This record gives sequence, structure tokens and C-alpha cells, in this order.
Amino acid sequence: MDSEKQKRLESKGWKVGNVADFLELTPEESAIIDMRLALSRSLKERRPSVMTQAELASKISSSQPRVAMAENGNSSVSIELLIRAMLATGASPQEIGQIIATAG
Repeated sequence: MDSEKQKRLESKGWKVGNVADFLELTPEESAIIDMRLALSRSLKERRPSVMTQAELASKISSSQPRVAMAENGNSSVSIELLIRAMLATGASPQEIGQIIATAG
């Protein structure tokens, strides 16, 4: 949003911010969400060239719908499951660390 529009909105009593402001997230909570989404996006990009969702689910002792939820950033999916899924697709711990480090 350009600064002129922001000034106009604020002069009329509107608060301008981001999602973290609106949800009153701490910096730590915001960082965790960014990491989770980065892992999810990476899994969604790399998995199709390696195996099907069903194959990945079998490999990590989960279900195909759970893999789909992981790829779509569902908040009920743990970071641990995302990391296990990434490892199962052949990602190295260093690659996963890089994804997490550049999140946000």
C-alpha cells in the first residue's frame, strides 16, 4: 500500500498493519508460521517429481489426506511431520535447514 493511501485511511480512524498485528502474534509465533509454510511449500514443490502422496504417506506411516494437508499448509500438521516428509522425499538435513533459515 502506498504511503498516501495509508495516511488517508489512518486519518479516517483505520488501523493499518499486517496479519501478525491483526492476530496479535508474537515474533516467535510469526516465525514458526513462516517456517511451517516454507516447509509446506517446499514439500509441495518437490514431492510430485519423487513419488505420489500415497507413496509418501506409506513411507512416513501417515495417510494420503494428511500428506495433502501438509502440502497445503494445514496448521494441524506438525513441523515434525513436515520434516519427516521432506526427509522421505530425499531432502538433506542441510536443505531443510536452509528452507527454515530463509523462511519469512
